[in-house]
Amino acid sequence: MSVNHDGPATPGRQVPDSPAKVVAAPPRPSLIEPVPLTTVVARADARLIADPGAPEVAVTGATLRAHQVLPGDLFAALPGARTHGADFAAEAIAAGAAAVLTDEAGAERRALVEADVPVLVHADPRGVLGSVAAWIYGEPSLKLSVLGVTGTSGKTTTAYLVEAGLRAAGRTTGLIGTVETRIAGERITSAFTTPEAPDLQALFAVMVENGVTHVPMEVSSHALALGRVNGTRFAVGAFTNLSQDHLDFHRDMEEYFAAKSLLFDGRSTIEAVVIDSAWGQALVTPQTVTASTEPETQAAWRATDIAITPAGEQSFVLHGPDGSSAAATLPLPGEFNVANAVLAAAILDSAGVSLDQIVTGLATVEVPGRMERVYLGQPFTAVVDYAHKPAAVTQALQALRTRTNGRIITVLGCGGDRDTAKRPMMGEAAARGSDLVIVTDDNPRSEDPAVIRAAMLAGARTVEPAHGGEVIEVPDRRAAIAAAVEHAEAGDVVLVAGKGHETGQEVQGVVHPFSDRDELEAAIREKLEVNV
Repeated sequence: MSVNHDGPATPGRQVPDSPAKVVAAPPRPSLIEPVPLTTVVARADARLIADPGAPEVAVTGATLRAHQVLPGDLFAALPGARTHGADFAAEAIAAGAAAVLTDEAGAERRALVEADVPVLVHADPRGVLGSVAAWIYGEPSLKLSVLGVTGTSGKTTTAYLVEAGLRAAGRTTGLIGTVETRIAGERITSAFTTPEAPDLQALFAVMVENGVTHVPMEVSSHALALGRVNGTRFAVGAFTNLSQDHLDFHRDMEEYFAAKSLLFDGRSTIEAVVIDSAWGQALVTPQTVTASTEPETQAAWRATDIAITPAGEQSFVLHGPDGSSAAATLPLPGEFNVANAVLAAAILDSAGVSLDQIVTGLATVEVPGRMERVYLGQPFTAVVDYAHKPAAVTQALQALRTRTNGRIITVLGCGGDRDTAKRPMMGEAAARGSDLVIVTDDNPRSEDPAVIRAAMLAGARTVEPAHGGEVIEVPDRRAAIAAAVEHAEAGDVVLVAGKGHETGQEVQGVVHPFSDRDELEAAIREKLEVNV
């Protein structure tokens, strides 16, 4: 007997994830074969606490959010930094949870001691949740070609490049990442770069139901470290690069790299790596498919003759491992994006896409909020980019410098409640690569935005005037974008960096509607009207 979960391919009700956020309930497959709890217990290798006289229980779904429980679910009551999921078990059981997975501490909470449903106890419930959820949803990643991309920068762009190549080859695609999730063309807003383990497995199952064959997906270090992709089999695991980020979560760069390296622990059938850094080279084995933009490289996939076209695109020759080559065009600036394109080619080749189809896909890619040009007829270039780490800021500015003889005006902030060490580094990178830097707010979250700006300004002002541009402070981001546009003259470049595709600004627990692209368009439109 199958269980019908209404509304399979669209997100469900809006539910509070925290006081600061409202997150859509993830999609569920429409039909699920009930899984006997005894097989779930065996899969988790868990200790079962249950009434010996109770009838056999079947499980038809999984979640770790009590407010998203559907009847028949396994509720994962996980330990957290501030609360324990077992404290919400009564809510989950009232909503119809068939069983609860937790740790020893959770099993001792009153709500579970008094529970009238079976309780599965495991020393590491988060670690086993992915494989358990995969089992409940029918091992969906084995029915798909999941193409995972990890690294500090370039995950989003590479995933979109891979999707473009797959579409050029006529494949039915899914997409999972920072900007959005797509199921056979249908868009779902992303809450995380990589969804929580049970949400991810349910999402894969929905994709299988909708005829998806290939799924490019971003795989964050958080997802790898926290087990969100446990239970997922990757047809390809790929690595872009590594630079400082997320050191509020990881203790140091070595721990950060170790988390990224988990994608290459045997869970990926084919491994593809950009070898233009020591980090990438450390991942290489004799079986690794390598990619590079470096001259004289021995990589399997290479780019040579990189140039900027009169239309502002990039052209290069793409070389494959069998001696084949093709002229390629990329509508994205920056040599780092060529590296992303070469890695995408390696992934696509592994997925059976021909070289002709690869270059067709590369030429047609569109990536929201990644070096995205905003053009309303103004005589200067305006770009929105997601650069929110020092290396990404440097790369973006270097790419734009090659496209102008005018000035570069950069608007940049840093997020609150995140890696504080990178703030002066980002200020310095912006000052070194720009003629004018406008330091402003990003997502201050719970922090005092003035403190964040002060750290950025301190870094920016370490750059000697002979080596960098003017630095000013405009706290309000809308006003900062307007100021950048007001300063811009013919031939200049305005870069609004840090938020990219985002459509909100989080301040003291409230997410206010805010789009860098919309604000940039509004400022340009006003300037054009004034100058008519």
